[in-house]
Amino acid sequence: MNSHKKPAVGENGCEVSRIPGHHTLACNQELRTVSALPWNLHPEFAGVALRHLVTGADTGGHLSLHHVQIDPGCSIGDHTHAGMVEIHDVLSGGGICMLEGMEIQYLPGTMGIMPADQVHSITTGDTGMLLLATFSPPLM
Repeated sequence: MNSHKKPAVGENGCEVSRIPGHHTLACNQELRTVSALPWNLHPEFAGVALRHLVTGADTGGHLSLHHVQIDPGCSIGDHTHAGMVEIHDVLSGGGICMLEGMEIQYLPGTMGIMPADQVHSITTGDTGMLLLATFSPPLM
């Protein structure tokens, strides 16, 4: 018997299930297979790719969610997001996040909140990193 239940979906709501081995996205009464969504190379940072899980169009312009894959030994250099809060949830791998000069050890289960307009960066170690990034207002 399958012990996994379909994620509950509210009217206009989206939920990402991150149970290991379970990769379903329920959004606006639609089930999407996360692994079927395309990876997009980051336009500025080598070794970084994004998978757009939920966009502003899905949430009425409130937020967006993205998988961010950073290859081993690669980094997302210093940058800001004008007027956007970004939340990181480290899913696998590890590295260091720098937020306005503060060093944050990123390991699975770590969450980091990047306030709007704050300089931040991420550097991975030998394992690379996969994180869930949430933006409000949406990145796209």
